[in-house]
Amino acid sequence: MQVWPRKRAKRSIAKVRYWHDNNTNKLLAFIGYKAGMTHSIIRDHSPHTQYKNEDVSIPITIIECPPLKPLSLRFYQNSYYGLKCIAEVYSKAIPKDLKKYINAQKKEVKEPESFDEVRLIVSTQPHLAGFGQKRPSLIEVAASGKNKEEKIAYLKSLLDKDIRIQDIFKEQKFLDVHGVTKGKGYQGTVKRFGVTIRQHKAEKTKRGIGTLGSWHPSKVQFTVPQAGRMGYHQRTEYNKENLLIDADPKKINPKGGFLHYGMVKNDYIILKGSIVGPAKRAVILTPNMRKKSSHNYEIKHISLESKQ
Repeated sequence: MQVWPRKRAKRSIAKVRYWHDNNTNKLLAFIGYKAGMTHSIIRDHSPHTQYKNEDVSIPITIIECPPLKPLSLRFYQNSYYGLKCIAEVYSKAIPKDLKKYINAQKKEVKEPESFDEVRLIVSTQPHLAGFGQKRPSLIEVAASGKNKEEKIAYLKSLLDKDIRIQDIFKEQKFLDVHGVTKGKGYQGTVKRFGVTIRQHKAEKTKRGIGTLGSWHPSKVQFTVPQAGRMGYHQRTEYNKENLLIDADPKKINPKGGFLHYGMVKNDYIILKGSIVGPAKRAVILTPNMRKKSSHNYEIKHISLESKQ
């Protein structure tokens, strides 16, 4: 019952349902591709840490972040049913390979005089990465700002140029990661719900439940663990620590490349610990919603040994 219902995601890229505004002119999300994991030796210079000034080995995740291509500005107005799109102004610098994935209007659309919300439609550029994906991922990204005038001026300045991750998260210590987990197919109750394996003298099955429930109510409750499809769920991980944002792939590319991914060729971000999803999965990075005190880490070494 920790997460219910256990429904599969509609698509492989997550949907951000809440945007945390911090009153600075910045985009509130960036899309990257999970390359893989390795380990790093770090030194913690925080004053009250258990491992002060000691070298500690930690697991790290590398996310490749090719530049985002802005496609359009979408204007919304509040209605009885929520935000309603009233206009969409497209960029004049949309590449030809991206036009077949969007239904751009042929006539030029003007910016509406009155609106309540404006957001930016951006596209990833997976062809810049080296893992073979062609179809880009499109998402709608909100921006923060003190007022609508500053926000629209900031988004207009981004509309005809590429957006790099250094422009958004350079000083951000913690990030929230939105992604879709690995799909594990049809699984039984032991793996899916952690049901205890019964002893060899037990009746019926060993790797199943003992009962489907009580006589009354005369139906099987949704709380009864049963076999079914597992994985491919949308999940959000809060406060993943940002250790490094860099543009030199030689610092992190292992010998032979990352398993099931290859070599990183673009900007990248290193997060402490693991994140959801397999290699090549598109994940959305947003500023952290829950405040947390940060450590003062110094990266001493990143393992480049082969993962093959």
